[in-house]
Amino acid sequence: MQTQCIINHQALPCLLNLLTNNYKKSIKKEACWTISNITAGNANQIQAVIDAGIIAPLVHLLQHSEFEIKKEAAWAISNATSGSSHEQIKFLVSEGCITLCDLLTCPDPRIITVCLEGLENILKVGEAQKKLGHTGEFNVYADLLNDAGGLEKIENLQSHDNNEIYEKAVKILETYWGEDEDEPLPPGDASQSGFHFGGNQLPVPSGGFSFS
Repeated sequence: MQTQCIINHQALPCLLNLLTNNYKKSIKKEACWTISNITAGNANQIQAVIDAGIIAPLVHLLQHSEFEIKKEAAWAISNATSGSSHEQIKFLVSEGCITLCDLLTCPDPRIITVCLEGLENILKVGEAQKKLGHTGEFNVYADLLNDAGGLEKIENLQSHDNNEIYEKAVKILETYWGEDEDEPLPPGDASQSGFHFGGNQLPVPSGGFSFS
């Protein structure tokens, strides 16, 4: 109810203005935080954010602003992926939201988790589109994430100290890149317990597998 009230009182154009003009860092950060609360709503409320033209500025801040602003922009985008329809996810991807993967190397475990959740929501839709036959045999969003360097970053999270991050990374790799995951790992290499999926790499005998 409060979220809808904010939308009804034309707050979104004001928030867009705060994102796109030369306001100080704390103002932009609070604007992103406010938007993240709106994008945590239902699909209609997310659509209102889309219609207000806010997604592209959020992505720009995610890519180019100070870390404190990037964190709030990541929350706003990830929340939007959670309640979006397939068409809304398609739009979010077209606006560059795959760049959530850029924060997978940040020092804040909570933000890494938020970004993984957002990317997983996008990958789920890509998988559904594949199964419906809309994209052939490919999950196009998995391909886009790979092209953006996200696959390598997710692979590297298998060695993260945070167990939740480790488990989420492994789950994503198994689900969206794990067709060959049941091949046995070579013996004598206990240090290589995760998955590794590369572009054109060949299997190596003692360093784990790399799936083309």
